[in-house]
Amino acid sequence: MLLVLGLGAAIWGLGHLLGASKVARLYLLGLLYVIVLMIQVALPHGHGLRELTGGSPALWLILGGFVALGLAYALVLRRVKARALAGEAARAAEAPSGPGRMSDSELERYARHIVLRELGGPGQKKLRNAKVLVVGAGGLGAPALQYLAAAGVGTLGVIDDDVVENANLQRQVIHTDARIGMPKVFSAQAAMEAQNPYVTVKPYHRRMDPEIAEALIGEYDLILDGTDDTDTRYLVNRMAVAQGKPLVSGALSQWEGQVSVFDPARGTPCYQCLFPVAAAPGMAPSCAQAGVLGPLPGVVGAMMAVEAVKVIAGAGQPLLGEMLIYDALWGETRKITLKRKDDCPVCGTAA
Repeated sequence: MLLVLGLGAAIWGLGHLLGASKVARLYLLGLLYVIVLMIQVALPHGHGLRELTGGSPALWLILGGFVALGLAYALVLRRVKARALAGEAARAAEAPSGPGRMSDSELERYARHIVLRELGGPGQKKLRNAKVLVVGAGGLGAPALQYLAAAGVGTLGVIDDDVVENANLQRQVIHTDARIGMPKVFSAQAAMEAQNPYVTVKPYHRRMDPEIAEALIGEYDLILDGTDDTDTRYLVNRMAVAQGKPLVSGALSQWEGQVSVFDPARGTPCYQCLFPVAAAPGMAPSCAQAGVLGPLPGVVGAMMAVEAVKVIAGAGQPLLGEMLIYDALWGETRKITLKRKDDCPVCGTAA
């Protein structure tokens, strides 16, 4: 019996090396099985060839039965998955929201989303029709933009006045060495469009300032803030609150990151409820001053993208009124509840 099993392994391995398809190799194994079974049935007891191939047809019949059951189970499972995917794809294509239908290529690209019960076809259509503005194309913006583009968010705006520097590449993985000196927004645009040609990217190579903040934020459904500038954070928060736009906010410091979703229109505090005044000089050093672990922005930026997807699709429970804190050094996470302040100058009752 070991001889036959060895021959089977040799057929499979040699076929793989020669580039034979899996179906062809399965046919060869089936042929080997039939030959062995014929030897067991046709030759008399004690025959040398029969003894070399197991000595009894019972063992091979039992083995064949188990293999047949396994193949039948795999076939049924594949058909069930295909039917479920086809049903979700059909519902996605028939969903009334947004102009046009998703192409077959888009349905295939987002198949892992479509089979998720919490997203499905309708959730993917919401992502396709969404407009998201990411403030900052640096440590947090880079991974957030990559995953939002890959997830199929239809329109992605990115604003940043900086250019790609060599020191950015330790953590800002959307940029490359070849694009050093290029404005970050155009570098990010190139990466996103290469990743997913079905998204529209709008780069704004300038600083977010009061002159454009209101109009720019007004064009989008959801804002992600990954900047390390306090004035910009307060400005984005004010404009988002004024226009009733949810704001996904992330921050980093050395080994620790934090994520929250601010949406006073849904009863949460705003960013300024949590940080009423800017930190004194030197109390909140930048990444350049204090350092930051390279993979940490990827973790926190991906978390921001997750929260954005949940808010857009209405899936699960976003971090509304909560802050998730991740400590990479000790591998710990914790959540704290955030309270709205009545005297907040931005979202309070007297605002």
